[in-house]
Amino acid sequence: MALVIAGERSGVGKTTVTLTLLTSLRRRDRLVQSFKVGPDYIDPMFHQHVTGLACRNLDPVLTSETYIQQCFTRHSQLSEYALVEGVMGLFDGVSSLVTNHLSFVKNKGQMTNDKGQITDFASTAHIARLLDLPVVLVIDCSRLSGSVAAIAHGYRSFDPRIKIAGVVLNRVGSDRHLSLLKDSLEPLQLPILGVLRRQDNITIPDRHLGLVPTAELPELNALIDRLADLGDTCFDWQRLLPLLESKPLASPPSSPPSSSSPVKIAVARDRAFNFYYQDNLDLLQQLGAELLFWSPLEDADIPKDIQGMYFGGGFPEVFAQQLAENTSARDAVKTAILKGIPTIAECGGLMYLCEQIVDFEGKSWPMAGVLPTSAVMGGRLTLGYRRAVALQDNLLVNTGTTVYGHEFHRSHLTSTPTQSLFATSRYDCDENMGYEGWGLPANVHASYVHLHWGESVEIPQQFLKECLKVASLKAEIMGSEMSADLTLC
Repeated sequence: MALVIAGERSGVGKTTVTLTLLTSLRRRDRLVQSFKVGPDYIDPMFHQHVTGLACRNLDPVLTSETYIQQCFTRHSQLSEYALVEGVMGLFDGVSSLVTNHLSFVKNKGQMTNDKGQITDFASTAHIARLLDLPVVLVIDCSRLSGSVAAIAHGYRSFDPRIKIAGVVLNRVGSDRHLSLLKDSLEPLQLPILGVLRRQDNITIPDRHLGLVPTAELPELNALIDRLADLGDTCFDWQRLLPLLESKPLASPPSSPPSSSSPVKIAVARDRAFNFYYQDNLDLLQQLGAELLFWSPLEDADIPKDIQGMYFGGGFPEVFAQQLAENTSARDAVKTAILKGIPTIAECGGLMYLCEQIVDFEGKSWPMAGVLPTSAVMGGRLTLGYRRAVALQDNLLVNTGTTVYGHEFHRSHLTSTPTQSLFATSRYDCDENMGYEGWGLPANVHASYVHLHWGESVEIPQQFLKECLKVASLKAEIMGSEMSADLTLC
């Protein structure tokens, strides 16, 4: 068993409630595995900071229903407790256009209405049904009293397949306010599992793409302590703990054997680049890669003797000046790529490979200069799932392969390539926006689209295959040099 934390809409405090639960469990020295519905990177960072375990994303658009069930089972069974943080409102999913296409192409299941359309695909409710988990509904009570019962009743009765285990009342103003809320909810006989008062000293700062990541919050541990103090008193732990318990395995599953000569991949990870799905990194390691983490902000050079590079997303625009000033790192990256090192660059990584980044104030900062374009920050948010079909063989997939990804950025490129890497169908955004991907140089895959490889192991396999070619070429060159030296002797 585990528990899903859902909201009646966005902004009601799901993340605060989730972190409060996680911090309280960790204070009790409980091992807890967390999950996050959707493609988000930042909320999982907070989960991991608290639990010490990598949070796992559950997204049926990027992966599949089967993968979600397997992922949840595999990781939840290794911990005493498991907790899933939802996305947006409980029943908020992707559009019918996306769900109809995915249902046809990927055989996503039978959750349909009378017209044969999936109604809440990729929503928190969808995940709760897939995993057969009870839901705790978080309600923002700051502007409610008696109406709270109508909201709770509506959510409980909307889909009989969803089991609402109880509610958490957030942003309660006073004892009198709480009394009105309780009186209203009493006829429903719906358990109140937690009450969080309005908190002025518990605020997680945000900016243009959501919460500020954990690595940029020097006061985070103090905030975590305040959340733990709050969690000790605001929840009905007698009711919650049985719902959160999972069934640990007798022993963890064994990992696939690694290669005796692993492929060395330089992975950029610091405050500027930290958007990675842990499942992607795990897959690379399981397939024989040695991940060498480095910082384009702090390190003067890339790791030695690498056969590949991986730049995730993040906030290079926030640290553009520091990235620009680290000229030795920028030069090393460009030199490695020009020498043929296979390189993946997603979103923020794409921006780093451009000639420059133009920040929100209009200041230009030189970057690696691999791609003949500039990334310019703007007010427009590009957001949504993407379906892409490869027009040609490339670093990750072969011609005709369909991939599903996600975009989330406020920058655009000043120019696009003459031949895009993918032909795409766009959803939930302006259809006239063209896909901004680059197919050249051939050893680079740079795109605004984030990919989750969990259901597509052939993607990291193909990437590592290209990296092995580099290793083989180096071995041949070294062998030729040694033969020449012996001849001279």
